[in-house]
Amino acid sequence: MSDKDGSTLSGVLDQMEHLSGGADRQITVEEIIDCLGKHSFASTIFAFSLISTSPASGIPGVTAFVGLVVMFLVVQMIFGRKKLWLPGFIMRRDIAAKKLRAGVKWLRRPVSFVDRFLHERTTFLLHRPWIYLPLIMVLSVTIFMPFMEIVPTSGSIASAMIAIFAAGYLMRDGRVVILSMILMSLLPVGVTWFFLGR
Repeated sequence: MSDKDGSTLSGVLDQMEHLSGGADRQITVEEIIDCLGKHSFASTIFAFSLISTSPASGIPGVTAFVGLVVMFLVVQMIFGRKKLWLPGFIMRRDIAAKKLRAGVKWLRRPVSFVDRFLHERTTFLLHRPWIYLPLIMVLSVTIFMPFMEIVPTSGSIASAMIAIFAAGYLMRDGRVVILSMILMSLLPVGVTWFFLGR
């Protein structure tokens, strides 16, 4: 479950921005994975959950697709794989470079702000067996993400919670991982309130 040494949240955005370049073309999931590194589970989860949090989430099917990607990655983390793998039909999916650049630009300021406050602490939570609890919570959220497409903004909120987890894991900040767990535990309450309040 390793990630590149010295990675930062802004560094992940830098990699995505560099990948998108200045050309108007389609970027495949495989290209994104190769850019971030096939050992970078947390970076990849962070990147894809941010895509679903950004304005790109307005594209039909993006929330469900990101949920599927994160689900595959989390299952592999639970089983201790060292190198991530995604099936071909996911690797071949693409996103317009223009939309990716727009998403990175939109996320740049909040991510840069958050980056300054994350640092290594409460790291015991990031090791087995403790890490299984947040991973199972993330997995549970991804299972329901396809259904969140019918509840306005819920998919983006769920993706943001997963991004918080990934940020904490990537920066070795166990307290941020705890925060993500608290937020994820509140998600069912919010969805239930939405339906009962209609």
